[in-house]
Amino acid sequence: MTVSKAQAAVHAVWRIESARLIAGLARMVRDVGQAEELAQDALVAALEKWPVSGVPENPGAWLMATAKRRAIDEMRRHKLLARKHEELGHGLEEAEVPDLDAALDDDVGDDLLRLIFTSCHPVLSPEARVALTLRLLGGLTTDEIARAFLVPEPTVAQRIVRAKRTLAEKGVPFEVPRGEELATRLASVLEVVYLIFNEGYAATAGDGWMRPELCQDALRLGRILAELAPGEPEVHGLVALMEIQASRARARVGPSGEPVLLLEQNRALWDQLLIRRGLAALERAEKAGAPGPYVLQASIAACHARARTPEETDWQRIAALYAVLARLTPSPVVELNRAVALSMAFGPAVGLELVEQLVAEPSLKHYHLLPAVRGDLLQKLGRLKEARAEFERAASLTRNAKEQALLRSRAAACAGDRPS
Repeated sequence: MTVSKAQAAVHAVWRIESARLIAGLARMVRDVGQAEELAQDALVAALEKWPVSGVPENPGAWLMATAKRRAIDEMRRHKLLARKHEELGHGLEEAEVPDLDAALDDDVGDDLLRLIFTSCHPVLSPEARVALTLRLLGGLTTDEIARAFLVPEPTVAQRIVRAKRTLAEKGVPFEVPRGEELATRLASVLEVVYLIFNEGYAATAGDGWMRPELCQDALRLGRILAELAPGEPEVHGLVALMEIQASRARARVGPSGEPVLLLEQNRALWDQLLIRRGLAALERAEKAGAPGPYVLQASIAACHARARTPEETDWQRIAALYAVLARLTPSPVVELNRAVALSMAFGPAVGLELVEQLVAEPSLKHYHLLPAVRGDLLQKLGRLKEARAEFERAASLTRNAKEQALLRSRAAACAGDRPS
């Protein structure tokens, strides 16, 4: 195996296995910062050895076994092995990777869920909770997290370092909270789960338009949360939203991996089972209480899911739902989405009027979807030169190769050219 192929395999395995690896290690060493360091050490070892030995048959088990051995060595160096063995039993010395998807020792039964709640502990700021969990659970880089939050990368890096230090200093237990403490930490957990899903649904960087493994992790965690907090409407709302969006996965990617936009998708490819599950979750959410942000977003997604053709979409209802969402959680991104809905319901000029008000918004300065939406509306209005400039700007702002190609193609179409 060539070095480049081995390295690519290592990084692919890391994307898939890192969250489970860190979660399993955190359960054993009871320190998320140390668990991540051990996992990173195992990654470095794989980068060194796999180009020579080849990718092992079970790469996840190899990484876990390597991390465990390093953990034992570290404990010995610090003369803590005996105490750790007393605390943890002899499981740390076993070479096999634990079955992290099997039921564990409580009614939640998921190391990944424990890791999310640990990362979302109240000793951390809300921003730090989300950034740390995306780093540990989503396997995202600080750059990807920064783009998701529209904040500078150094800010995210500092949040993560401080968060891990705080968790260690405060001795935060690796467990799922109970009772009142569960409710106080649920909102940030839901935000984290949805951001992980979003990174899988539309990757911020890389060669792939989607990262399905992140969507699957987020969906699984959301379903577990729904079992854990069955009376919480926002939990069911988030599950409904993710189920309905995930139903479009096959239709969102073309034969060459290119993005296929919503109105151009073959709706016969939408997964009807996921749609039914999503609509059922939305019904549970609506019965559980007043609608919150996730319930409203799920209601918007349901409008698309119920439309057999793009022309049947109830855009006026979608625009009204976005108006409610904007009042409940004011955000420039929500306003941008509302502008799209208004343009579809009442014409591109109406949508463009709202978009123009967002151009000076500082938090959207590097947000590629702002010029992408503006370009689309300008194109519909026949202002092709301006539209082309907007699509080109949008392409320069995104780091996703497939999205760049789509935006450049749209820019070229405005000039009557073929994309280079």
